[in-house]
Amino acid sequence: MTLPTECGCAENRGLTRRGLLGRGLAAGFAGLAGAGLSSQLAFAATPHTGDVLVVVSLRGGFDGLSAVVPVGDPDYYAARPGIAVPKSRIVAGDAMFGLHPALSPLVPLWQQGRMAAVHAVGQAAPNRSHFAAMEELERAAAGTATRTGWLDRMLGGLGATGPLAGVAVGSAQPHRGFAGPSADLSLRTIDSFTLGGESNGRMATALSALYSGVSPELATPARSAVGALAAVGAVRAVTTDVTYPDTPLGRALRDVARLIKADTGLVAAAVDSGDWDMHEGLAGRMHDNLSGLAGALAAFAADTALRNVTVLTISEFGRRVAENGSGGLDHGYGNAMLVLGGAVRGGTVYGAWPGLSAARLVNGDLAVTTDYRSVIGEILRKRCGVSATALANVFPGVNGNDLGLVLSS
Repeated sequence: MTLPTECGCAENRGLTRRGLLGRGLAAGFAGLAGAGLSSQLAFAATPHTGDVLVVVSLRGGFDGLSAVVPVGDPDYYAARPGIAVPKSRIVAGDAMFGLHPALSPLVPLWQQGRMAAVHAVGQAAPNRSHFAAMEELERAAAGTATRTGWLDRMLGGLGATGPLAGVAVGSAQPHRGFAGPSADLSLRTIDSFTLGGESNGRMATALSALYSGVSPELATPARSAVGALAAVGAVRAVTTDVTYPDTPLGRALRDVARLIKADTGLVAAAVDSGDWDMHEGLAGRMHDNLSGLAGALAAFAADTALRNVTVLTISEFGRRVAENGSGGLDHGYGNAMLVLGGAVRGGTVYGAWPGLSAARLVNGDLAVTTDYRSVIGEILRKRCGVSATALANVFPGVNGNDLGLVLSS
């Protein structure tokens, strides 16, 4: 995913770090699999009885203050005279917070208590670099030498080894959160997932025969490719009557729903939603982006009934509190997360609100009072079956208290 170039950052021009990383990881395997197969796949599926975790990454720096609006904080309106969301247009919420009107498709879930938000949430330290912040977000081990991704460590802690235990949908590039030894797969779409040159199973058969009897280092990727093809092939028959937005996010979430309904052993899925880097003209763009996000999430919720599913949104950083001279917002710090699920204690906003007065800001940004890892950690422990011991490895050094966001399974 290439971030919008309007930022002017050198890191946003041309290839992204994620793209370079993906090319490096996949270089030795690209000749065998043209669909973005990860070279870390395993074979035997392990039954998973916890919730499927769906992580929607809002790439580019999501403005949580526009999505979950602090209508009860007068400093919000003072800082954004041209782009603040009027109180009269707010949907759902209470005297302190309300949802942006473009999130209207999600209001029924909010009212049913199956959707919540967490505000003033973020990373341990400010970081306004897209690449560095995304890398830290997906590594999630600040202050340590750990180089694997937190989703990989989650899968390892659960002993999840099936070919479809961890899947990044919508891109053939490996997802940094899955970096490490656990099973994972990257695919653009279920229906386009195939080996280059595959015809009537001949390529898979030839591949299996070619790598029969060789060392595990060489055989594992080839055998994994064949196993992944068979597993994904069984998902193609799964259909839905739910209409998703015809957008990259809508199509990706539709495929995640198919993986869930096909009972493939999916444990965690990662999906990207880009173009949140709004340095100018935020009001109209934010409305359009939030509308697309809400429509896709609402369709996914209807398709899966959020049964044994928890969805969360994350972003590398928030935006500045004060609008700039172009009617946009520059890179910031604190943010908001959305959480949806059948076991979410929803209809409210969690987290300690620090306020938006000048004395309460961190270099002009919303302060972070809740570590995003503690939010995810509560979900992993209560809903996904990750033990307290394993959780300490997933998020090393994080001792956050539960917010009471989700019910225990």
